[in-house]
Amino acid sequence: MSEPDLNLLFALDVLIAERSVAAAARRLGLSASAMSRTLSRLRETTGDPLLVRAGRNMVLTPYAETLQTRTQNAVFEARALLRPAQPELNIASLQQMFTLRANDGFVEAFGPTLIAEMAAVAPGVMLRFTPKPEKGSSALREGRVDLEIGVLSEMGPEIRVQALFRDRFVGVVRDTHPLAQLNEVMINEYVAWGHVVASRRGLTSGPVDEGLAEQGVRRKIAAVVPGFPAALAVARASDLIALIPASFLLSPAARQGVAMFELPVKTRTITVSQLWHPRSEVDPAHRWLRQFMLGVCRRLVHSDAFKNV
Repeated sequence: MSEPDLNLLFALDVLIAERSVAAAARRLGLSASAMSRTLSRLRETTGDPLLVRAGRNMVLTPYAETLQTRTQNAVFEARALLRPAQPELNIASLQQMFTLRANDGFVEAFGPTLIAEMAAVAPGVMLRFTPKPEKGSSALREGRVDLEIGVLSEMGPEIRVQALFRDRFVGVVRDTHPLAQLNEVMINEYVAWGHVVASRRGLTSGPVDEGLAEQGVRRKIAAVVPGFPAALAVARASDLIALIPASFLLSPAARQGVAMFELPVKTRTITVSQLWHPRSEVDPAHRWLRQFMLGVCRRLVHSDAFKNV
């Protein structure tokens, strides 16, 4: 038997990720016709169509779906094997960009300190924060993201998880709001005002509603916005109450013009974690990044600034 052309493995990885011959061609710097010929060779080699037409788009065949994770891991391992031998990690001279996927609240609260301290200890490292339009592990699996930051959801059994800190929800109103003058907000005072809910999926209830239901009361939802920064802006400019994770108020800009209070009902604790793909488990630079993230986040949430939120 002739040896397989391992260049096809790299082409297969890109085709599966892009699900488009034209997009794969652009990513590999090939012409569309050359990419089409490569797909034909892959089909002949695997004995499967791999990509098939579905309306105006291309979709993976069931067999191609089963190859996705294996192909990604094989390509990663091949690239790692062909890199020059790495000397002992020197953080001060490390030249690398790390991509972190996190919501706006985390970036505003923790980003400035993370970036400043990274610049001090590893000036050649760039932290690139990207938004989280949806939950899911595809960005980690495909190597587009080094770390995912957020509340744990179903990401698959192979994804590694480490808790960064525990958070809680608090109520937030503008600093001239009548509730801002109270030492303690009682449940009847809490439900007497309208509320703004932050929900990426447009849900009209939040973590506090179960606790209110147990007390036989409901709150009035006056507005739903896609995220906590928007909810905070609405509360700052109106009489509405926002429900915000306490860590979001670590940012001086977030605290400006608002007052927070402890909720009159219990809500679940929030565990914010960092998640990564096992291919990065033993990479020295990635391991250092995870330790750096853990150290900075835990120090901030144990600081007086967080305790006073």
